[in-house]
Amino acid sequence: MTFRFVDLFCGIGGFHGALAALGGECVYAVDIDEAAAMVYSRNWGRNPLGDITKDANDLQVLVPEHDVLCAGFPCQPFSKSGFQRGMDETRGTLYWNILRIIETHKPALVLLENVRNIAGPRHRHEWELIIRTLREAGYLVSERPSIFSPHLLPPSHGGKPHVRERVFIAAIRTNDLDAVWNPFIPPVAEPHPVGDWHPNNWDLFNDLPLEPDEDVQGCDLSDSEVYWINAWDEFVTGMWEERSGVRLPGFPLWGDDWVRQRDLKIAAGTPKWKSDFLIKNSLFYEEHRKFIDSWTKRWDFYTEKFPPSRRKLEWQAQDSPTLWSTVMQMRPTGIRAKRPTYLPALVAITQTSIIGPKRRRLSPREAARLQSLPDWFDFGDQPNAATYKQLGNGVSISAIWHVLRQIGNAYMTELRAASPGLAGAMESAPLSPLQRLNELKRESH
Repeated sequence: MTFRFVDLFCGIGGFHGALAALGGECVYAVDIDEAAAMVYSRNWGRNPLGDITKDANDLQVLVPEHDVLCAGFPCQPFSKSGFQRGMDETRGTLYWNILRIIETHKPALVLLENVRNIAGPRHRHEWELIIRTLREAGYLVSERPSIFSPHLLPPSHGGKPHVRERVFIAAIRTNDLDAVWNPFIPPVAEPHPVGDWHPNNWDLFNDLPLEPDEDVQGCDLSDSEVYWINAWDEFVTGMWEERSGVRLPGFPLWGDDWVRQRDLKIAAGTPKWKSDFLIKNSLFYEEHRKFIDSWTKRWDFYTEKFPPSRRKLEWQAQDSPTLWSTVMQMRPTGIRAKRPTYLPALVAITQTSIIGPKRRRLSPREAARLQSLPDWFDFGDQPNAATYKQLGNGVSISAIWHVLRQIGNAYMTELRAASPGLAGAMESAPLSPLQRLNELKRESH
């Protein structure tokens, strides 16, 4: 092995997959979730079940030395009271435990991952605190977030048809303390397609790829879901004729707000975005009232057969001819439909995408492929719901790989000084991790 890494808040091992494919050896992994730890152990040969707060705290740091520290850490609130600085201000948060390890072992590279919102205005204090404490520890790190999604990568780079924008914080150890505080350090990754790739070029059926129907079990739709989709499918095809081939509007269609203009009432204090949608829905209803009234009556639209969340349709499928030809999500805010190019982000709740042409949900194996996990990756006999949850909480191996290669391109001099083995691994890294992932074949066992 060319370098050593630790895998904090490891889940089922997305970071492990990328760093093992790069040639690294995992010397420590930890996660408090027992089910995820069992899957990690099953595939990577190391049981990570444990508590980081017991292994890295005021009294001790039991984590071994390493070249790379990676963590998809939980974003806990940081205190905004007082005027403390540095590590004292992070006490009581899981980031503080990470920082204890960094202060103790000074790894060559720190790579943290979180949801995009961590770099948003609501978490500005937390963001600035993370950047400042990493710089105080002697690391080059950009004040601007590195944001990336696997659907922005072409297949040749290991990309996947999966919108999953995440923030990566890349911190590189340096001895140049003046450079650390440079406010113009650029992010290592930008949320733009790589090369001349366009995400609309994805073809879900061929590029994921989807599994043969005979290999998929437990992904069937309920009778109610089929009923709702059939109803809206008739709406989509009927409106295509009604509007003479003009696609459905881009604003969300809210069936409970289809009223005539003279009956429209907008409560005081209603946000402008919502009042705009209410007005648009009313105008849409006025224009197509005869068709809509007939359709709602035929499908018992305003009865218990249709819960309020299923009386909403968000059409993002452009000129797709039918609803069944799209990819759908049953969201709390309604049914969202889009073309079968790339899929929305996997989430750790029951919004698994419905593949309309297959008339079923995305399978666990297909969901794993979205995160670039190899087909030998084994979830055991756990329920599908547990697998979807773990994948929804996971990180994209292809996105991590892209960020690692970008770090190597930008900071090779610093990496050679801090960890020659890591630098050499990055210099020889191919464009895509997928072949190396397939070659691993659980060699850690």
